[in-house]
Amino acid sequence: MLFNSYAFIFIYFPIVLFGFFLIGRRSTRAAAGFLALASLFFYGWWSVQALPLLVGSICFNYWAGLRLTRAPGRTDAARKRMLVFSLVVNLGVLATFKYADFFVGNVNEGLSTAGIAPLPLLHVALPIGISFYTFTQIAFLVDCWQDKVHERSFVHYVLFVTYFPHLIAGPVLHHAQMMPQFANPATYRVDFDKVSLGLAIFVFGLAKKLLIGDPMGQYADLMFTGVHNGVQPTMASAWVGVMAYTLQIYFDFSGYSDMAVGLSLCLGVQLPLNFNSPYKSTNIIEFWRRWHISLSTFLRDYLYVPLGGNRKGPARRYLNLFLTMLLGGLWHGAAWTFVIWGALHGFFLMVNHLWNAKVRRNAKPGVVGRVLGWLLTFVCVMIAWVVFRAESMTAATAIYKGMLGMNGMTQSIFSEFGSIPYRKPEFFQTMLVGLIICLALPPTITLQRWVPQAQMLAGRPRLAWIFTAAMAVFTVILLGVCVSKLGSYSPFLYFQF
Repeated sequence: MLFNSYAFIFIYFPIVLFGFFLIGRRSTRAAAGFLALASLFFYGWWSVQALPLLVGSICFNYWAGLRLTRAPGRTDAARKRMLVFSLVVNLGVLATFKYADFFVGNVNEGLSTAGIAPLPLLHVALPIGISFYTFTQIAFLVDCWQDKVHERSFVHYVLFVTYFPHLIAGPVLHHAQMMPQFANPATYRVDFDKVSLGLAIFVFGLAKKLLIGDPMGQYADLMFTGVHNGVQPTMASAWVGVMAYTLQIYFDFSGYSDMAVGLSLCLGVQLPLNFNSPYKSTNIIEFWRRWHISLSTFLRDYLYVPLGGNRKGPARRYLNLFLTMLLGGLWHGAAWTFVIWGALHGFFLMVNHLWNAKVRRNAKPGVVGRVLGWLLTFVCVMIAWVVFRAESMTAATAIYKGMLGMNGMTQSIFSEFGSIPYRKPEFFQTMLVGLIICLALPPTITLQRWVPQAQMLAGRPRLAWIFTAAMAVFTVILLGVCVSKLGSYSPFLYFQF
């Protein structure tokens, strides 16, 4: 079930919203159980076959979490063995479903050169959202071992893992962010301010996806698919196509994150910020503090720091950065293109930290320096997106050649792909609007600050009423425009991860 579907917007979510608060008036535990079951239904709508794996993962990790808790007669050595065992199980399941065929395929390439018969592929279907709910539970287990977990309600744990706004494509949640909210009785009492604000954030996220992300994706797909089929792009086609994908992935994933935050806020639960205008970044370090914040935080806390972080000297620090991003790239998908993408960002981060340490030191850049830093960062991000999106390294290489002008400078934009829509001005208008939103406007989530700013007008009730009414009318009109775009199958990009 997609957030951007008639079934979700007009049937599923209204039933869940009313049912949650209606049951919550009598029993908070029952309401939490209802929401957990509704979330399992939401997941099962996608794939009933994958539901047992999710339920089994939840039961195993809840049991492992209890075994990791300090108790009389339970030694630290025994707890550590349980931690290692539970991590091996989680990573083993993830590796089997997500990376088995990738590994076997690479082994087969080596076997073929030696004249040995290839191994059979497993052809295991990838369960949707497995990377997100596995990482969420790994963080829970590590925190149990570190005595950071105190909430032990099984119902709340199931809800924490399956909570439908984040289950399929994040954000990667931390138990400390969610468990106290599920245990708070106020969560189960309807707050109309939160509901109205949540709906506005949802609509803004929906507009990002449908009005900018999807149109950009149509043009990006045309270029990338054409190159995969053997077309050699000119410089203009390559750069415009890569820019289209740069905007597509931003508005697709940022839109999903906004929708998740908005839906959750309607239910009285605050999800963490996952995007903070990353394309405004003036260096790659800042970019990773703004892009997919929950994943960046997870990689820092549960991979970079355990590897040693910056505690073992500069050389080890750079190696840890590179390895963290390399594994972060592999997390996104079982393909060498994702590994290269992670390696590129690892290299960018190494260069950025080296520059800060040896050249810039503590000096703050001026206006020109910030502009040049932004331009360099944005171009580096675009360059890395090529391998992230390309279906093979061969296709990525062809696009890089096009970006360098090795296939000619320009023709009628995308005419080599036989695309009439690229001649329409709507494409460039949408691209311009997307760039303005990325670079000039605050994140959608700051609606939580925009609306409270109306309190500044408390002494002027007429202006406050006009402000609120204008926001409401604009949101309703925007929702109407978005609903007119519903109907076609348009999954979110991060569903594949």
